[in-house]
Amino acid sequence: MRPAHVCLAVLVAAVWGVNFVVIEVGLDHFPPLLFSALRFLVAALPAVFFVGRPKVAWKWVVAVGLVLGVVKFGLLFIGMDAGMPAGLSSLVLQIQAVFTALFAFVALGERPGRVRVTGMVIALAGIAVAAVDEGETGPLTAFALLIGAAACWGVSNVLTRKASPPDALNFMVWVSTVPVLPLLGLSLLWEGPSRDLAALRSLDWSGAGIIVYVAWITTVFGFGAWGYLLRRHPASTVAPFSLLVPVFGMSGAALVLGESVSALRWCAAALLVGGVALTSFSKGTTVTSVKGSSVKGGGVSRSGTRGVTGSPVPGPGVEPAALPARTTASRTPSTASRPSPPR
Repeated sequence: MRPAHVCLAVLVAAVWGVNFVVIEVGLDHFPPLLFSALRFLVAALPAVFFVGRPKVAWKWVVAVGLVLGVVKFGLLFIGMDAGMPAGLSSLVLQIQAVFTALFAFVALGERPGRVRVTGMVIALAGIAVAAVDEGETGPLTAFALLIGAAACWGVSNVLTRKASPPDALNFMVWVSTVPVLPLLGLSLLWEGPSRDLAALRSLDWSGAGIIVYVAWITTVFGFGAWGYLLRRHPASTVAPFSLLVPVFGMSGAALVLGESVSALRWCAAALLVGGVALTSFSKGTTVTSVKGSSVKGGGVSRSGTRGVTGSPVPGPGVEPAALPARTTASRTPSTASRPSPPR
């Protein structure tokens, strides 16, 4: 990669990592579900008028919008509001790579190789260490909500994989239109209209700046820049930079919010990041049936079509993570698309 592109990749990782700190501060201004709804509203408007029509079927836009926007981000914001630290949140969400691999195996038949399974075990060990650390200092319920958010992120990754959007920014902008009304409705039911109105009436420049950051900087700029890099470099070259997200998230939380990082948390970070790296960048095995014969990651079927096994592009804790290149075996050459990362 050119030095300018390396700097851009690091900048995007920093933007996504610092986003957790901004969310933590924003939760002092807004109830969590209202905050999430405003984030998607501002991300979608006015961008939706400039990106063109959706380039995938509406069912994928709606499905990803509900799973990612409503459930995943709803759990994330509620979990952080319930006491989950920003730095630890940026770390724990990376377990989405393990959930993605598991769900891809169940739904898509993408069998993980031994190295990837080893990475999943190491990452899960990191989560266990993080749970022990959080159990000593914070509420385990909030920790469980973050695990649920990571699982929903994994589901949305598989849906994005099935959708195979050719334009990541276009897809994310349209996905952002879906959660707004459901989140507003849930906020009215869960948080109450009086609390929502009080938050909106007290909106100041600080609160507005927070909304702009989580909507335009992390979503519009982050996805636009990441998609730009993926169009010019192999996914395996760009993807490792996303592992910097928890580094920026934890260090940013320590510097800005004064969060302490215990020895256990550093241990959890090493295990989780290392495990996610193995899970994300090792080759899996995909089996596709072709008239009774099978193609295993890169093998040649009887029809002479070569299967393609791609490396997944792990996403930061911001939007849907990119997944392994789609593997097909047919009479015509397959096309591998590269969906963008999630948060």
